[in-house]
Formats: sequence, structure tokens, C-alpha cells
Amino acid sequence: MDTTVWAWIGFHAMVFLVLALDLGVFHRRSHRVSVREAGIWTLVWITLSLAFNGLIWLWRGPEDALNFLTGYLVEYSLSVDNIFVFVLLFSYFRVPPQYQHRVLFWGILGALLMRGTMILLGAALVERFEWILYLFGAFLLVTGVRLIFQDDDPDVDPQRNPLVAIARRLLPITPEMQGDRFFVRDSGRFSATPLFLVLLIVESTDLIFAVDSIPAIFGITHDPFIVYTSNICAILGLRSLYFLLAGVMESFYYLRYGLAIILSFIGVKMLTPLVTGWFLGGHGLHIPNTVSLAVIALTLITAIAASIIRSRRLMTATDSY
Repeated sequence: MDTTVWAWIGFHAMVFLVLALDLGVFHRRSHRVSVREAGIWTLVWITLSLAFNGLIWLWRGPEDALNFLTGYLVEYSLSVDNIFVFVLLFSYFRVPPQYQHRVLFWGILGALLMRGTMILLGAALVERFEWILYLFGAFLLVTGVRLIFQDDDPDVDPQRNPLVAIARRLLPITPEMQGDRFFVRDSGRFSATPLFLVLLIVESTDLIFAVDSIPAIFGITHDPFIVYTSNICAILGLRSLYFLLAGVMESFYYLRYGLAIILSFIGVKMLTPLVTGWFLGGHGLHIPNTVSLAVIALTLITAIAASIIRSRRLMTATDSY
């Protein structure tokens, strides 16, 4: 059997093994995830991802390893947008902290399937119609610019979510939470719980954000294996990152601008060969991924550092009053 096939099988075996341990052993009982526990799990997921990156280096060389690392950093940083929405969503539905991990676990499991499908479809389109990369680039550039000027608070109205509307039409919904269960038998009939509605919105939210993040990863590499694995590794670490940052998200004021710059930069990177090709009358210039990694890392570090400085100044000003 081809080594690439074994790589796909081995990667999925590793993912499902870790997920089984996560839900079946470490989070067998619903409980409130502490900041300390979230920090440990965040380190676990990052360590596993970097270890996998090391395997890619040994197997396929430094170029593919660099592409994976750059793609992973892009996807991991863009996943922060999901956290803003999760905070608002759990607050809106008043989901108890001990049930939030269960919602995110199944939500992210569904996200793996959706993103896998979208990535494979995108890879097939890029292979057949390479010009679609320029559309991706233009889309990312416009998205980045719009992100800078959009309102500070994400627009989250669960009542307008089409999946929620369909679920309410097709299924009876219990008026209150039923522990950590998504479905129950209520008065002799099969009913969904509000927690199931939360799960539907988590899934649809990830689908919306995937529209931005998946074109971004194609700006780094066209290799389906690198695109897929870097994306999945980033998504797997999203739950622990949520519990680690949920209480302090308002402190990262400039992070949204950093993400906007990253999206815009990748858009420019994808459009550069086309634009420079027009002026040079032949093959256009390409921005190396070493430069991309440096720009992305520097942008994130600057945005986080500036946010921390701003937060401390506000705290100092508040204390002075």
C-alpha cells in the first residue's frame, strides 16, 4: 500500500484515539473545566501537533514541514474568532459550564467531517481550475479589510439561525436543559433539548468561519494532506483554547486587527503571482512561505502584546480613580 495512504490512515487513527481518550477517560463525567486543566490540554494539543510536524519533516522534508507549521499557525489563530461566538452563544442559552465541553466536543467532531469534505472539494477544484486561487485571494483580501471595519461585537442571533428554525419545525424542544443530554423522551415522545440547538449553532458557526479559513490554507500550500492535517490539528485544540481564553477574550482588543492583517496578507500572497505576471510579462513572483510564517508570527505577537499593554493601562487608569 502507498505510504501516503498509510499516512492518511495513521493520522485518522491517531485523531480518533486521542478523541476517544478525551471523551471516554478524561472527560467521562461532565464537569467545569478549570483554567489549569484547559492550559494543560492546550499544551497537550500543541505538543501533539508539533510532534506530528516533526514526523512530516522526517518523512517529507523541511518544505512540507514548514508548510504544515505555517498552515497550522494560520488556522489556529483564525479559530480565535470561533471563541468570541462560543462565549456569546453559551451566555445567550445560559449553558452551565459543566456542559460546555460536551457541546464543543461533538461540535468539533462534526466540524472535522465538514472541513474534511470542504478541503477535499477545494483541492479538487484547485487541481482542475488553478485560477480559482486568485478568487480565493481576492475573497481573503476583501474579508480582511471588512474585518477591520466591522463592529466589535459579533452578530449572533440564534433565533435567526436557519438550522434552529428547521429543528424547531421538525422536532419538539423541551423548555429547559436536561442535564448534558441532547435528546430525551418527554411525555412519551422523542424530544430535543436546548443543548441540541446550541450544538446546531456551533456547527453552523464553524461552517461560516471555514469559508474564510480554508481558502487561507490554500494560500500556503495546495497539498491536500498538509492542508487537511494542519486544519484538523488546529481545530482539535480549539476546545481547550476556549476554556483557557473565554474569560479574558475582551482583553485581546487588537487581536481582531491582527487576524484581519493575516487574512489580507494571505490574500495578497495569492494574488501576487497574477499581478506581478502582468507587469513582468511572464511568470509572476511568489512570496516564500518562510516570509509568510515570519509575517504571521510577528503579526500575532504584536497584536497580543499590544492588547496586553492596553489592558494593563486601562486597569491602571481604573485603579487610579
